[in-house]
Amino acid sequence: MRKNGKKWLSLVLAAVMTAGTLAGCGSGAGDKQQEPQGSSAGEQTEEKSSEQSEQAEESSEASAEADSQEERPTFKIVTVRWDGNWPTDFLSEGFMKEMEEEAGIHIEWEIYSYGDWSEQRSLLLASEDLPDAFLGSITLNASDIAMNREYFVDLTEKIADMPNLTKAMEADPVLRAICTDRDGRIYSLPKRLAMRPKVNGDMAYINRDWLDRLNLEAPTTIDELTNVLLKFKEEDADGDGDPNNEFPLTGDSGAPLFDDLRHVLSPFGTMVSRDGNWMGLNNDGEPVFVPVQENYKEAVKWMRSLWEQGIVDPERFTQDGSTRQAKQQAQDGSQVGMIFGWTCDAEAGMNAGQFEVLEAVEGWNGIHYLESATDYLDVTDRELVITKNCEDPDALLRWADSFYTDLASLQMTYGEIGVAITDNGDGTYSVDRPTDGTSMDTFAWCHSLRDFGPKYMSPDFEKNVILPVEEGDGVKRAEDAVNEQYVTLDRNVGMPMVHYTDEELERLTTLSSDISPYVNAQYSHWVVDGGIEEEWDAYIQKLKEMGLDEYVEIQKAAFAAYKESMK
Repeated sequence: MRKNGKKWLSLVLAAVMTAGTLAGCGSGAGDKQQEPQGSSAGEQTEEKSSEQSEQAEESSEASAEADSQEERPTFKIVTVRWDGNWPTDFLSEGFMKEMEEEAGIHIEWEIYSYGDWSEQRSLLLASEDLPDAFLGSITLNASDIAMNREYFVDLTEKIADMPNLTKAMEADPVLRAICTDRDGRIYSLPKRLAMRPKVNGDMAYINRDWLDRLNLEAPTTIDELTNVLLKFKEEDADGDGDPNNEFPLTGDSGAPLFDDLRHVLSPFGTMVSRDGNWMGLNNDGEPVFVPVQENYKEAVKWMRSLWEQGIVDPERFTQDGSTRQAKQQAQDGSQVGMIFGWTCDAEAGMNAGQFEVLEAVEGWNGIHYLESATDYLDVTDRELVITKNCEDPDALLRWADSFYTDLASLQMTYGEIGVAITDNGDGTYSVDRPTDGTSMDTFAWCHSLRDFGPKYMSPDFEKNVILPVEEGDGVKRAEDAVNEQYVTLDRNVGMPMVHYTDEELERLTTLSSDISPYVNAQYSHWVVDGGIEEEWDAYIQKLKEMGLDEYVEIQKAAFAAYKESMK
């Protein structure tokens, strides 16, 4: 933090005003030649006088703002954007600017693109040339904080002086649990996203056009799903006369096992944490390492059978994301029979109309499985982390606390009232569809912090927010009707994001370096080559030799600590 010395700005503006006034008083021939046709000299003088008055008023306002800003402490805050091409004007205008002024501070934003951030973050942390704060949960990860704890301000006692956040934590204890370290300390502020669906994860979408063309019903069991996918492959589902250009199932090489566990294999109850640790909750709500469970074994055997029947795209484990997307968004109609994603349009593009939400099929043990990772996707910590370089953390926290209100959280999610939101005057607010041709989701990212930053909206207020049902969050919530009955407290809730001690984190990093590559490699091998039945015992033994038992015990201890922090 530093004082913002900008008195020079008022002097420069004053000089500009004086020069402009003197120039406006001239009455030479050149001035007359520039008069608009049909206007009298008196009208021209009046126009000049009015223009000079407006310029003087604007300059005076700018000068006053500069003087006012000089008296406010300035904080440098780093934030990261998924897309470096998204505009960032909203950070220093309108609602966001008003929040600064009300808090009596000024913010200088330092903005990075996610694609470049990993290297830049390492350089920042190594140099100790830190900003006053990092905003957004993608700026720092848990290990960044654990390995550099001395860089960051302990906020544990300061939370009590944040009335809005304190009230939110009392209403929703998960907010406190998610940001409380294993030592009981808090080093970052949390958020809970609003207007979220119960089925909080990727959905399965089936190609309805193909079903209709082949006179098929949507599958309701694993066996029916297998049969439908096979017919998609064998019976020229897209009707173009070529039976070899359809891919009932596809994917890419980015994270095959992770994606498949949450997507196509989910009827076997293989849902894993979004944290990438291969942990899930069993039907009793207990944490388990999914890739050694009996249901995982059965899931892989089923996937192998799909591969053998030609149902799985032969490029499943080798193509990149752009190739997969090209097949889903093919110009003459999607070449894919079943896709997975947050919303259909995000995956199928203009072909989204071909697809419909698939009701979760009855799983291998009679349970309808799907992803609802609420405690990972909706609630996160690290939304604001204050560094040791911040000279006045309390002032910055007062600003942050103002975002834990209903109206602030609404505008932090969709954009400013009057720009992206209409105040209906009756206590309700309508999120408007964009008029610039962009999607609602893209528009929100371009005009707000969207999923990032401190925020909490009360459930009662959420009822007053009206979303268009044609796209974006409105579509996602409308699709809930298909599967929300399967979201229960004892299953489909997903493994939450948990905290580890420094020692645990160090051990997990070491153990994962052997375990994760082996698990990934064995999955693709078993799908393409088979052999899981014969190799299963040796696989389990190998994982134990790599330290799997210790790995699982650490995860269980972290989960128990998370549950305890909720009390």
